[in-house]
Amino acid sequence: MHDLYYKGRIHIRHNHVTTGYNNKRAVKLGTEKKPLTLVVSSDERKLEVASLVAENELFADITVDSTSDENIIELNAILNKPTTTRFDQTPKRNDPCSCGSGKKYKKCCG
Repeated sequence: MHDLYYKGRIHIRHNHVTTGYNNKRAVKLGTEKKPLTLVVSSDERKLEVASLVAENELFADITVDSTSDENIIELNAILNKPTTTRFDQTPKRNDPCSCGSGKKYKKCCG
């Protein structure tokens, strides 16, 4: 094929090595390769957090440091992911009306 097409447009050849499957994507937090880094203030709290991590099948490096504040923000972020808000679908024009009149939506409430 030629490099020039109609009206002088340049034909760009795609490099299939760079546009194909992405095998260099970022590693998820909480996996074996990138564990969570958590800091707790006592050994009892460490056992609580460790059971929570194991229950959710995550990996974490938990350190006990009584001089600093507790830091489990990464764990809370993974456990409390926001959910998508879904709304009820409005009826289409020819669907029966939701008020129960038996008429089409376009003739009743639409």
